[in-house]
Amino acid sequence: MQLRYQFRVYPTPGQQDMLARSFGCARGVFNDALRARQDAYAAGVRLSDTDVQKRVVTEAKRAPEWVWLSEVASVVLVQACQDARRAYRNWFDSMSGKRKGRKVGAPRFRSRKDNQQALRLTRNGFSIRPNRKLYVAKVGELKVAWSRDLPSDPSSVTIIKDSAGRYFASFVVEVDQAPLPEVDSEVGIDLGLATFAVLSDGRVVDSPRFLRRAERTFRKAQQTLSRKEKGSNNRAKARLRAAKAHATVADSRRNFAHQQSTAIIRDNQAVYVEDLAVSGLARTRLAKSVHDAGWSMFTRMLEEKAARYGRTFVKIDRWFPSSQTCSACGVVDGPKPLSIREWTCAACGAVHDRDINAAKNILAAGRAERLNACGGTVSPAA
Repeated sequence: MQLRYQFRVYPTPGQQDMLARSFGCARGVFNDALRARQDAYAAGVRLSDTDVQKRVVTEAKRAPEWVWLSEVASVVLVQACQDARRAYRNWFDSMSGKRKGRKVGAPRFRSRKDNQQALRLTRNGFSIRPNRKLYVAKVGELKVAWSRDLPSDPSSVTIIKDSAGRYFASFVVEVDQAPLPEVDSEVGIDLGLATFAVLSDGRVVDSPRFLRRAERTFRKAQQTLSRKEKGSNNRAKARLRAAKAHATVADSRRNFAHQQSTAIIRDNQAVYVEDLAVSGLARTRLAKSVHDAGWSMFTRMLEEKAARYGRTFVKIDRWFPSSQTCSACGVVDGPKPLSIREWTCAACGAVHDRDINAAKNILAAGRAERLNACGGTVSPAA
């Protein structure tokens, strides 16, 4: 299994300048490779990967207007060309149905104004020195904040600069992950806004609301930014302060999702969640709260960690009436407004907490789907 290990790096001012050149060259080669493939497809000409690389790298270096491509490592240019090839083919595979999952859109051209700049290096373009520094071709040795050791030698590394001006090194390593010991417990999870998650065993995970708590900081940072003259150094500094405030909130939300997903996967053999239409909810008046909750990131982490540690992860159909069904007798009691947090079943008289009842129903539906109702008891106990 291949995993990514990401660490913060601290380049010197000279190294930052060289990385900026490398980012620009990789961006230019990627855009040229993408444009060459688009033009060839429109003209009905078949263009091989070798022809594209020869045109946008080898021949481009000889042109006077592209002589600056020789200032950076050639592996950066080659990998940028390969990234364009992969993006273009992923799009075609998605349209033809060869690529599973959600549809992938057409690759877009990269811009120097993007929130993130990145370049990728294979083994012949980087190495980890005995002094624990990361050597990058034509950049030098970068100081790395190692928070843990790599489980194996990395096959590639991606150098990333985010909108807050921070630099990261993302290593791809091969990991032989042993599954966790089996446990008897299974859990259904009902995600929400008032509370982040309610589990079928009665546990409640409060919503930290990182974005809501930092709104005052964001407002002041954006007001300061809006008052600076466009193109000035003061505006660049204000933009960086605003970006750092947003990065702090994003890091906190990601760390929270990691902690909660790891604990749930460790304690349960199977995890069942509802397949929420996050993209649709993000277009409603609840958009800010939906984005602040980070449901998609949390469920993705659950799915990835379940596959990594030998657990079962199942998504329940989003149209399943988990909030309308009595978890005791199974009678569907009809839709209810969000203001009703507790209700009584008209058939059996059971009193339900709305979220806990929904989590129990998600657990039952997930177990039914997993066990396929082969003679086993799939409904939760009353």
